[in-house]
Amino acid sequence: MLLNYITWNVSPLFFRLGSLQVRWYGLFFALAFYLGYVILEKVVFKREGLPTGLLDRLAMYVVIATVVGARLGHVLFYEPASYLRDPVSILKIWEGGLASHGAAIGILIALWLFARNSGKTYLWTVDRLVIVVALGGFFIRMGNLMNSEIYGHYTSLPWGFIFTRNGETQPSHPTQIYEALSYLILFFVLLRYYIRNYKTMKEGFIFGVFLIALFGIRFLIEFVKEPQVAFEQSMTLNMGQWLSIPFVLAGIWLLWRTDKKQVQIKK
Repeated sequence: MLLNYITWNVSPLFFRLGSLQVRWYGLFFALAFYLGYVILEKVVFKREGLPTGLLDRLAMYVVIATVVGARLGHVLFYEPASYLRDPVSILKIWEGGLASHGAAIGILIALWLFARNSGKTYLWTVDRLVIVVALGGFFIRMGNLMNSEIYGHYTSLPWGFIFTRNGETQPSHPTQIYEALSYLILFFVLLRYYIRNYKTMKEGFIFGVFLIALFGIRFLIEFVKEPQVAFEQSMTLNMGQWLSIPFVLAGIWLLWRTDKKQVQIKK
């Protein structure tokens, strides 16, 4: 007998006006970009005396890279055969299917292109951008919650969610909330560190911490998450975990590199 659980039956639609439909996911997606822009403008660019035009250019790179990278990441990592049968469906982003690892790869490539034409180094750029990327992760996972998607295995814990829109009758781990809260905490930690140390911090340090923390969290939470696609059921580690490992290793390498450079400077 179930004594403790939360019945989740929220509509994914924020509002409908005739044929126009605005979903919570889209609203949170837009909010992530808007707040990210405002925080970078008020906290980073204004603090460091940088022109807003540079931020506008950075925002354009990031928006395009996020959407394209997230979509292609889902297509290549999770359902390549399905999209090969119907390539046109790759363009139907409104039907769902975005991968955070694909977005991460897309953003990293875009920032490399941005750094080449901005007068700023690559690590300078990513150190500042990943602060708001962590906040964006919070909003995206809350959008997943509103869509009743990407949740975990069945659980008897009192905060288990029954996602009735998916026909569930047993409570599951609300892994969207686990990730969202983790990313929100990471955002505040990185922001606080930046404000206190932006004049003296070593390039690559914030980025390294971000990679280890965010993808380490993702790796651990995947253990209680339901597979997104059928082929993951036969895997020891699922696709999200395999894709997280290189990012964590890259973060460890960045911190080692930063520490090594600091030791060399002291010598």
